[in-house]
Amino acid sequence: MKTTTTRAFQHAVVITVGALLLGACGASDDGASGQAGPGSFEGRGPITYVAGKDTTGAVQPMLDRWNKLHPKEKVTFIQLPTDADAQRQQMIQNAETKSDAYTVLSLDVVWTSEFAAHQWIDELPEERFPLGKILKPVVETAKYRDGLYAVPASSDGGMLYYRTDLLKKAGISEPPTTWAQLKAACAEVKKLPEAKDMSCYAGQFQKYEGLTVNFSEAVNSAGGVVTDANGKPDVDTPEARKGLDFLVGSFEDRTIPEEGITYLEEDGRQAFQSGKLIFHRNWPYVYSLAGKSDIKGKYAVAPLPGLNGPGSSSLGGHNLALSSHAKNKATALDFMKFFSSEATTAEFLKVSSLAPPYASLYEDKALVKQYPYLPVLKESILRAVPRPRVVQYGDVTSAVQREAYAALTGSKSSAQALKDLQEALRKSTGR
Repeated sequence: MKTTTTRAFQHAVVITVGALLLGACGASDDGASGQAGPGSFEGRGPITYVAGKDTTGAVQPMLDRWNKLHPKEKVTFIQLPTDADAQRQQMIQNAETKSDAYTVLSLDVVWTSEFAAHQWIDELPEERFPLGKILKPVVETAKYRDGLYAVPASSDGGMLYYRTDLLKKAGISEPPTTWAQLKAACAEVKKLPEAKDMSCYAGQFQKYEGLTVNFSEAVNSAGGVVTDANGKPDVDTPEARKGLDFLVGSFEDRTIPEEGITYLEEDGRQAFQSGKLIFHRNWPYVYSLAGKSDIKGKYAVAPLPGLNGPGSSSLGGHNLALSSHAKNKATALDFMKFFSSEATTAEFLKVSSLAPPYASLYEDKALVKQYPYLPVLKESILRAVPRPRVVQYGDVTSAVQREAYAALTGSKSSAQALKDLQEALRKSTGR
């Protein structure tokens, strides 16, 4: 949708990004290099940006902008695997060896407490970043014990993607808000000749971080919690069982296809885009990619459904953190300010549907017209529930994945899996 307003906005984004780069360049042309000490931000020179594999192709062009104006402070992109658990493990290995190979880390929002508590990342000066313009739940993901240890670069909220063309043809005027409505809608759609071989729904159910996300969403959307606000486990409850039972029952009745147990984000996206799924739970990045596929103009998004009404997403997104053992921390801080700025995150919204952390971007009429999912996404983020914010997050997510997977694959009942998970979490957290 090429409106004059949108073109003007995009032009303004480019100008603003350029101004940020020029400002940073003017402050950092001395080319000095050096190892900064703990808590200091000294030294200028080349740095690295470390993140999961960029499936959108949007990151390197943004780094090229920085590098063009900072020839003595170039940023090299180190891409890690797409799997979040593998990303986290490689970042931890780098920190434990005290290597300076990694400078700026793109951390899943739930890793902040663990990395800060182990002193793998530096506490940051809050006054250097416009935190007051960022959605409050997003800012909280970057803090540990009231200190700022990361800077929000993107947020994320799960949304329900659905085939508008098929629902309309089946006589369904609104997307489902409950799990029962989702299954009923699937039954009607599958009566259509073109949908008889389609599966109803899929999320991310392979034994990795995505399973922790989807399990937590099911529990929260049924009125339960995995841990309370203080990190105390409370998962062996009737509410949590209702959430897990929805997932288990959906595999049993083929609401979720058998192969769904192997799905990561990209597997589900490709299945939805290729016409294999009626409904799909995924992040906002899928929106722009699906628009380039055979289902262009045939899909929309809605809030995730829950037991008795709209559900709760797990709060996702990525924050920028500074490795404690990095060199050239003055350059790194400038780069973090640029890469997390309102202008840069607006650009990432435009080219890859990444959820911006800034409240104003969800209220821009031109953007909402061009990206109609923004109101749904903002609602998802504001209603989202963080995954357990605990120092022992690696142990916690491993336990969740193990027990949830056991229930989904039928090796344990939901009741037994939740009982075993409660005990594992109690041991991991000491609560």
